[in-house]
Amino acid sequence: MGWLFLKVLLAGVSFSGFLYPLVDFCISGKTRGQKPNFVIILADDMGWGDLGANWAETKDTANLDKMASEGMRFVDFHAAASTCSPSRASLLTGRLGLRNGVTHNFAVTSVGGLPLNETTLAEVLQQAGYITGMIGFDYYFGIPYSHDMGCTDTPGYNHPPCPACPQGDGPSSNLQRDCYTDVALPLYENLNIVEQPVNLSSLAQKYAEKATQFIQQASTSGRPFLLYVALAHMHVPLPVTQLPAAPRGRRLYGAGLREMDGLVGQIKDKVDHTAKDNTFLWFTGDNGPWAEKCELAGSVGAFTGVWQARRGGSPAKQTTWEGGHRVPALAYWPGRVPVNVTSTALLSVLDIFPTVVALAQASLPQGRRFDGVDVSEVLFGRSQPGHRVLFHPNSGAAGEFGALQTVRLERYKAFYVTAGKEMPALNSRTNGIINGIKRKSHNSK
Repeated sequence: MGWLFLKVLLAGVSFSGFLYPLVDFCISGKTRGQKPNFVIILADDMGWGDLGANWAETKDTANLDKMASEGMRFVDFHAAASTCSPSRASLLTGRLGLRNGVTHNFAVTSVGGLPLNETTLAEVLQQAGYITGMIGFDYYFGIPYSHDMGCTDTPGYNHPPCPACPQGDGPSSNLQRDCYTDVALPLYENLNIVEQPVNLSSLAQKYAEKATQFIQQASTSGRPFLLYVALAHMHVPLPVTQLPAAPRGRRLYGAGLREMDGLVGQIKDKVDHTAKDNTFLWFTGDNGPWAEKCELAGSVGAFTGVWQARRGGSPAKQTTWEGGHRVPALAYWPGRVPVNVTSTALLSVLDIFPTVVALAQASLPQGRRFDGVDVSEVLFGRSQPGHRVLFHPNSGAAGEFGALQTVRLERYKAFYVTAGKEMPALNSRTNGIINGIKRKSHNSK
């Protein structure tokens, strides 16, 4: 897994306005009026079946399950890619990697990232009078890349070594030692390193504290705000402060899931106590679970990809099988989003950008094509279908990075790449295919 590299973010994301401590919260101005606040929480490597409301076998997400009962749960919601950097870049831009230039993961040695000519969600909302903040492993407060990457590692590999599949009933301390908790990662607050190596066991609480501080200060300022919280959970390593007494197997993963759930609960509680009626909280994931980590990976729920698995492949992260990109998703906005509703609308992380822009009464950047759509009508219970057509790009399993491998048409899904066999001549005509099918889809409505 990789992240939007810090070197680029210092020039790009800081330019986009994510420097919350540099914002003057005391600036007087118009009250937010009808403009809502937005809190977007993005989990890492969380499987569709890791949400208890989705999958009865999961018992570790009490806060998220409560949010589902108090808002809307989406069961056909998809990441824009099946791995980290492309998925996150699409959230920030509303565009597939083929358009925004991010088609593969970044790592420690990356020298490029999200192109500076891309317009981020924060830039658009800043122009509409919003205070913007970002917390997580990307920037403002967080670590600059994956916490399974040391400062001198080879991109794509674990350093120091972390066994892909822990075996047997060995003591939990062995898992913690083998998968390390203190790597030479810096913890940044804006341009300043505040801790190195970062203490991963206390990172979740630090994120919760910074997020709640931001919400409080932004609410007090009287201006609308956007807070994007990019979690390190559930990516390996899984640092947790307390391990349950349950025997073997998934106790470490379950403890990490409960820790993440508690973090989200703290953020939601702060929203409820400060700006409940005027804040839209959106929770989802960046891609499916990392199946190569076995007991340290999440659950795809019902989407086990039997056809693929029988041939020795994975149905999860990096692939265009359902488990790779179908992710948990919840919307919470008391008084606006209907309570205890399960939506079967076909939606995507790509939709966050245009939906938030519309709700903020802002304007989409001109001269750009967007792959997401405004799904406000779905959120408010006035419409159900969502997308008619949705594409899924290659995220490293096979073929060219970013090339379209799968197309979803309503309830049907067509694969251009399965088990290493490719259908011909998709890559060179990608933009034409995207725009052509979308035009036909639009005209047919």
